[in-house]
Parts: sequence; C-alpha cells; structure tokens
Amino acid sequence: MAHMLGLFKEEEAAAAANATEALEQAGYTNENFEILTGSPYPEGSFGEREAKHKLYVFPFLGALLGFSAAMLITGATQAAYPLVVGGKPILSLPAMTIIAYEGTMLGAILFTVLGIFFESRLPNLNAGIYDPRITAGYIGITVQVAEERVNAVEQLFQRAGAADVIVKR
Repeated sequence: MAHMLGLFKEEEAAAAANATEALEQAGYTNENFEILTGSPYPEGSFGEREAKHKLYVFPFLGALLGFSAAMLITGATQAAYPLVVGGKPILSLPAMTIIAYEGTMLGAILFTVLGIFFESRLPNLNAGIYDPRITAGYIGITVQVAEERVNAVEQLFQRAGAADVIVKR
C-alpha cells in the first residue's frame, strides 16, 4: 500500500472538491481519503464525510466512576473507623456529599481530557503523509492506494488541478 498526497493551492479549493468527487467515482469512499488544511473551511466543503464523535460519553462515564469511587472511599473509611457521636449514624451523608461532588468533578474532567486525546486520535502512530506547505495555505488530500493504482490516482490528482502529488511507499 502506498500513501498519496495531492496538494492544491488555496485559491483552487474547487479543484480539491473536484478531486474528492473524482476519487469517489474511481471507487474510493469518504473513509478512504482525508482532507488536510491549515485554514478553516465549513464542514463538507470538499465533499468529505461528516465527522462523528462520541466525546459526550467520556464525561458521563468519568463522572459516574468518580462518584462511585468517592462514595466507596468515604463509606469504607467511615465503616473502618466508626466514630459514634451522640447516637448519630456511622455514615454521615452531608460529609459524603462534599467528597462525592469533588470525585464526580475530578472523574468528569480527567475522562474529558482522555476523551479529547482519544477522539483526536492522538498520538497518531499510523500517520500517513504530510507536507509543510499545507500549513502555508495549501489543501492536501491523502489517500491510501494499492501499488498497482498509484499511477491512476496520480493522474486523477493532476487532472483535478493538483499543484503537486507526493507518493510515499
């Protein structure tokens, strides 16, 4: 498998959209190619797939685990060292709620940060190909192709108006 990068000048944003359409006509789906740009463009400007994320799950899971851990710690501590004061119950709920709140917040925050890393695919150990010109304003389209189709995809990028095509084998 070879990684290919087609670079398009910023003024040729329509050419990048044409390249994604040509890739789809050549049999590549939205999951096979990725758009790289240093400038903000509206979602779907180049015909790419809409990114789906599950980031909202991480804070809820973290809050649930943090609350559970806090309740377990405070309950186990009060049960391990029972201090009966004036006939009051061993488990003091007002004191437990403060620790439960802090545990809930800590769990939610930590899992949110972990979720951001996870959803951002960081660190990306399986990164394909990149060119510094993308940061300078070019638009890049990366696609992973079989060795026998490298020339066909390279011609496809050039017909769409690519300023440069880079192949990494």
